[in-house]
Amino acid sequence: MILLMLGVGWLVNNAVVNLSAVGKDFDFRFLWQSANYDINQTLIPYDNQDTHARAALVGILNTLLVAALGCLTATILGIVFGVLRLSKNWIVAKIALIYVEMFRNVPVLLWILLTMTIVNEIAPSPRALREVETGAVVVTNRGIYIPAPILEAGANIVIAVFLLSVAALFLVRSWARKRQMETGEQLPMFWIGLAILIVPTALVYFVLGMPISLEYPELKGFNFRGGINIRDSLIALWLALSVYTGAFIAEIVRAGILSVSRGQTEAAFALGLPPGRTMNLIILPQALRVIIPPLISQFLNLTKNSSLAIAIGYLDVTGTLGGITLNQTGREMECILLLMAVYLFISLVISAVMNFYNSRVRLVER
Repeated sequence: MILLMLGVGWLVNNAVVNLSAVGKDFDFRFLWQSANYDINQTLIPYDNQDTHARAALVGILNTLLVAALGCLTATILGIVFGVLRLSKNWIVAKIALIYVEMFRNVPVLLWILLTMTIVNEIAPSPRALREVETGAVVVTNRGIYIPAPILEAGANIVIAVFLLSVAALFLVRSWARKRQMETGEQLPMFWIGLAILIVPTALVYFVLGMPISLEYPELKGFNFRGGINIRDSLIALWLALSVYTGAFIAEIVRAGILSVSRGQTEAAFALGLPPGRTMNLIILPQALRVIIPPLISQFLNLTKNSSLAIAIGYLDVTGTLGGITLNQTGREMECILLLMAVYLFISLVISAVMNFYNSRVRLVER
C-alpha cells in the first residue's frame, strides 16, 4: 500500500511539473466561463451563453437519462428472453438463443451505429409529413415528437395527489403481502392498485378544472415545433444499449432460474399452482439471490458504455465535459479527472442501491 501511494504521488507530482513546464497550471476556473456551444437534447433550460459547469450538468443528466432508460429496458428484455430460453417449445427457445448469441457477440459500438442508421433510414423526414394527419405522436428521422404537458394553476396539487397515491400504493401492497403471508388469502391487487392510482388523481383533476393540458407537435417550416422531441440519437443509443445488455442479462436470468432445484417446481405443481404463479412466487424470488450480483455489473457496464454516445452525436457528459469543453479550454487534465469522478460517483450510487435491494430480497437462513 505504501509503495502504491508513493507511486501515485510520483505520478501526480510529475504531471504537475510537466504542466508547469508547458505553461499550464491546475485550475478549475474554466468551469465558470461561457460555454458558447449548443446541446441538442436537454432536460433543464440551457443556452450557449451558460457556463461550462452548466453544460457539464446537462451532459450528466443526459447520461443518467439514457442509463435509467437502458437499465429498465434491458432488464425487461433480459427477463423475457431468459425465461424463453428455458421454454419447452423448440422454436421459442431457439429464437431466444439467436437473440442472445447475435447481440452479445458483436461490439456494442457497431450496434449503436447500425441502430442510428436504421432510425434515420426507416423513419420519414418532416417534409414527407407535410400534408399528412400525424396525430399526437410523430415519428421522423429527426426523432420522435410527443405531446408536452402544460401546467396551469392547480397542477401542482394534482401532481402532489398522484405522488401520494403512488406512496399509498406501495404501502397497500406491502400490507397485502404481509396479510397473504399470515392468512394465505390473496387480494386482487391489480384492480385495487389501479383504483388507488387513478381515482383520487382523476377526482382532483376534474374538481380543479383540468389544470393540465397537452401541447401537440405541429409542422412549422422545415421541422415540427411544440411537444417534446426525443432525438434520434437518444432513441438509437437507448435501443442499442438495451438489446445489447439485455442479451447478457438473459443469460444471467437463465442461470438464476436453473440454480433453483427442480423439486421446488414439482412441489408447486403438486400444490396446484399454475406455471405462471409458480414462476412469480416460487422460482424468481429464489433465483434473485443469484441474479442480482451479476446484474449490478451489467447495469454498471451499460452506464459506462453510454459514453459511446459521442459516436452518434448524443451529447452526454463525455460529449460535453470530455469533448467540446475539453477542446475549447485545453484543460485536458482537469476535464478527464472530473469525467472520471462523475462516472465513479454514478457507478458507486448504482452499486449501493442494488446492494441494498439485494440485502432486502436475499433469503434468510434459519
